[in-house]
Amino acid sequence: MSGPKQVLPENTDSAWSLVHRLLTEQALGQWKRYAIAFTLMGVAAGATALGAYLIGDVINAAYVDKNLPGIVTLAIVTAVIFTIKGAATYGQATMLARIGNRIVAQNQRRMFTSLVSQNIDFFSNRHSSEFMVRLQTGATSASAVINLLVTAIGRDLLSLIGLIVVMAVQDPIMSFFSFVVAPPAFIVLRKMIRRIYKIARNQFTGSTKIMETMQETVHGIRIVKAFTQEDAMRARLDANIAEFEHESNKWARVAHRASPMMEALGGFAIAGALVYGGWRVIETGATPGQFFSFLAAFMLAYEPAKRLARLNLDLSTGLVGVRILFEIIDHPPTEPNDDAKPALKLTTARVDFHDVTFGYRPEEVVVRDMTFTAEPGKMTALVGPSGGGKSTVFNLLLRFYEVGKGSIIIDGQNVAEVSRNSLRHQIAYVGQDVFLFHGTVRDNIAIGKPGASEDEIIAAAKAAHAHEFISSFPQGYDTPVGERGTQLSGGERQRVAIARALIKNAPIILLDEATASLDSESERLVQDAIEHLCQGRSTIVIAHRLHTIAHADRILVLENGSIVESGRHDELLRKGGRYAAFYRLQIKEQEPIPTIPVAS
Repeated sequence: MSGPKQVLPENTDSAWSLVHRLLTEQALGQWKRYAIAFTLMGVAAGATALGAYLIGDVINAAYVDKNLPGIVTLAIVTAVIFTIKGAATYGQATMLARIGNRIVAQNQRRMFTSLVSQNIDFFSNRHSSEFMVRLQTGATSASAVINLLVTAIGRDLLSLIGLIVVMAVQDPIMSFFSFVVAPPAFIVLRKMIRRIYKIARNQFTGSTKIMETMQETVHGIRIVKAFTQEDAMRARLDANIAEFEHESNKWARVAHRASPMMEALGGFAIAGALVYGGWRVIETGATPGQFFSFLAAFMLAYEPAKRLARLNLDLSTGLVGVRILFEIIDHPPTEPNDDAKPALKLTTARVDFHDVTFGYRPEEVVVRDMTFTAEPGKMTALVGPSGGGKSTVFNLLLRFYEVGKGSIIIDGQNVAEVSRNSLRHQIAYVGQDVFLFHGTVRDNIAIGKPGASEDEIIAAAKAAHAHEFISSFPQGYDTPVGERGTQLSGGERQRVAIARALIKNAPIILLDEATASLDSESERLVQDAIEHLCQGRSTIVIAHRLHTIAHADRILVLENGSIVESGRHDELLRKGGRYAAFYRLQIKEQEPIPTIPVAS
């Protein structure tokens, strides 16, 4: 039920170039807060090392010197040290969380800004779920990678250095041999990094498919139920989840494959330290405090050392999300800001197409050498079979796509040479498939004119024949419309869309047959609202029901991207050409089916 999805090109930047970019572009701006976090990490690391060192003094005071007051003093000092460590740990964790939240928010804004600077074609072959997953995964991954680096240096490395100093002070020889476990661990971890990257990329693809199926099921729930597709969608989601679960299990196997070896090496190192330390105490007369202090420091150093050994592995996983983020942020705008161009200035709102040719793909021409004029203040209707180029005319006029050949002129100004915003400000569009944003009726009408007053909103609703049904709602204009306007009927959505166009008060109106899917009563109300909307404005309408444009000032018949007939309704009927054939076909389709008498 879903078509092929075009995936954005993979970012080929190296891991360390991505890390450098993260640090310079995002972490550097938060350096003051990071400095505070580093300081607190240093305090916590120092407290950890000092606690390990004092254990030796406590052991010696208790078992060698039999000094109870000394033990009490050391116990109080130890309690203070660990209290300071707890406060410092809390402070650095809170600070990193605040920095991370700030970076996530900044990246989400940057990604969204990049998305809205792309043209329609950028989105046409991609599923919206892909961008939602990228927005969440990419933004959080950037913060996670930076925090991973900061904690690795500030917490793990500083703690490890402090504990190594304690170990070296207590027993330099044993300290040296304790770290022979490090090289084998690094060799094993290095081999897993490439596999981890591939698996993490597959996990992203899998989560996108899950989101895609979920979103399509929710948005298309009426079709799912009407066509009894519940089992099919459930099977599709089950397959997506199974694929994601398989990749997650694979990640777990690979990512944790080194743990048994590292634990075993650590166990052998501790066993060796126990034997050597015990031998020194028994045979050479070394104090037990030294031995226990060294052992405590070694065991406390094991976890930060293990995290540092895995740093490159964890970075590789996190950098998959960073690449996903930068693939969007770095994508050059396909609809770049052109506000520096002159603004479109209208006098009569005359629209001229001059030899316009366009195709969505190079090998497929949709509009071919099209020339026509939409006269100021009049209605020009476009009719013809599907695929004839009617909707493409609207897409080109709104500059969703750029003309391949020829030009579109409005009041003597080429639309390609004016800013898009000024062009779109002068056009109001009402489509057959009305899109309403999540919010209230008032919010959706006010989209046409941000900051509109209550009187303006009500006046637009009255002109669109929407005020009556809006007022009948318990919450009136504060009634939520639901996702995509599902709380309203088709006719109600259309009239809200017309009110939105009316309040915009644009001199050019584009109508994609707003009554095609309505019943007769709703069609009459919407048609009345459309007549009010079009008064005194240059209007181009795509017509599917020909009787709705019988009063149009000019009708253009489009086939295969070309205009094959033009004229008024009565003129085209007298010609007996393509328009007359379309009209007769529709009249025939509307004729009642004759009743066949049943023999008694």
